[in-house]
Amino acid sequence: MQLYSEHYVSPKAERFVNKIWCLNNSIGESLIENKLVLPNGCFNLAIVSGNAIEVHTSKNKYEMNEDIYFCSQMTNKVLVNIQPKTKVTIIQLHTWTLSLFPKYDLSNFTDSIIKINSAELPFKVEIKSDIEILLKTINAYFEALADSHQNIIEKICEIIRLREDEISVSEIGKLLNSSQRLLQIKFKTATGLTIKKYIQILKFRKSVDQMLNADLEKMSLTEIALYNKYFDQSHFIRKFKDVTKTTPKMFNPDLYFLSQKR
Repeated sequence: MQLYSEHYVSPKAERFVNKIWCLNNSIGESLIENKLVLPNGCFNLAIVSGNAIEVHTSKNKYEMNEDIYFCSQMTNKVLVNIQPKTKVTIIQLHTWTLSLFPKYDLSNFTDSIIKINSAELPFKVEIKSDIEILLKTINAYFEALADSHQNIIEKICEIIRLREDEISVSEIGKLLNSSQRLLQIKFKTATGLTIKKYIQILKFRKSVDQMLNADLEKMSLTEIALYNKYFDQSHFIRKFKDVTKTTPKMFNPDLYFLSQKR
């Protein structure tokens, strides 16, 4: 059985949900140790069935027994250990999705995980549900929202995503006819991140994906660094090390759960 797998929602639901991914050690007899996950600018809703998964963030160590958990924005790599007879199904929500529910103030909530009551979720999730049922539930809920207007958080993220060069908060403010301060407050409340930090995370992940998928004989670290708007190779290496605690040359992708190419 494949330990890591990805499952994709419908095109309409993709506006709010990036994907659903599974870590499946449900028939395993041994502990899966020291696997790593990189930040990517998404929130995660984790459904743990079976025994438990242990997660180490930059702030704390979490023992996640069978239940449902909310994982905040991560700013550094995360280490996971998966016990035998354990399956973790993770609904990966886009940065702006939780801003649809303004009762949540996430301004001081990063690199953290909390257990949640499933009754508080806007859609029904069963811990033992298989992936087909979960996909059907998620698609039905988010497809109903697909024609709604973009809120300010989604607009900010779209501007950042579509911009080929790096954009400043000042420029975003001008495009949205809003003050920098107001945008920063709203973004931090909805995501836990500053706009600048969010841009840095996206830039980092884009660099990692490019580094792994490019022909490195044809594309040097310097070229990857400059393409992704780092000052130079040294700047890229320093920022890379901030998140992974290793250099690009020493980076071992086999230690990580990394997105599959679609």
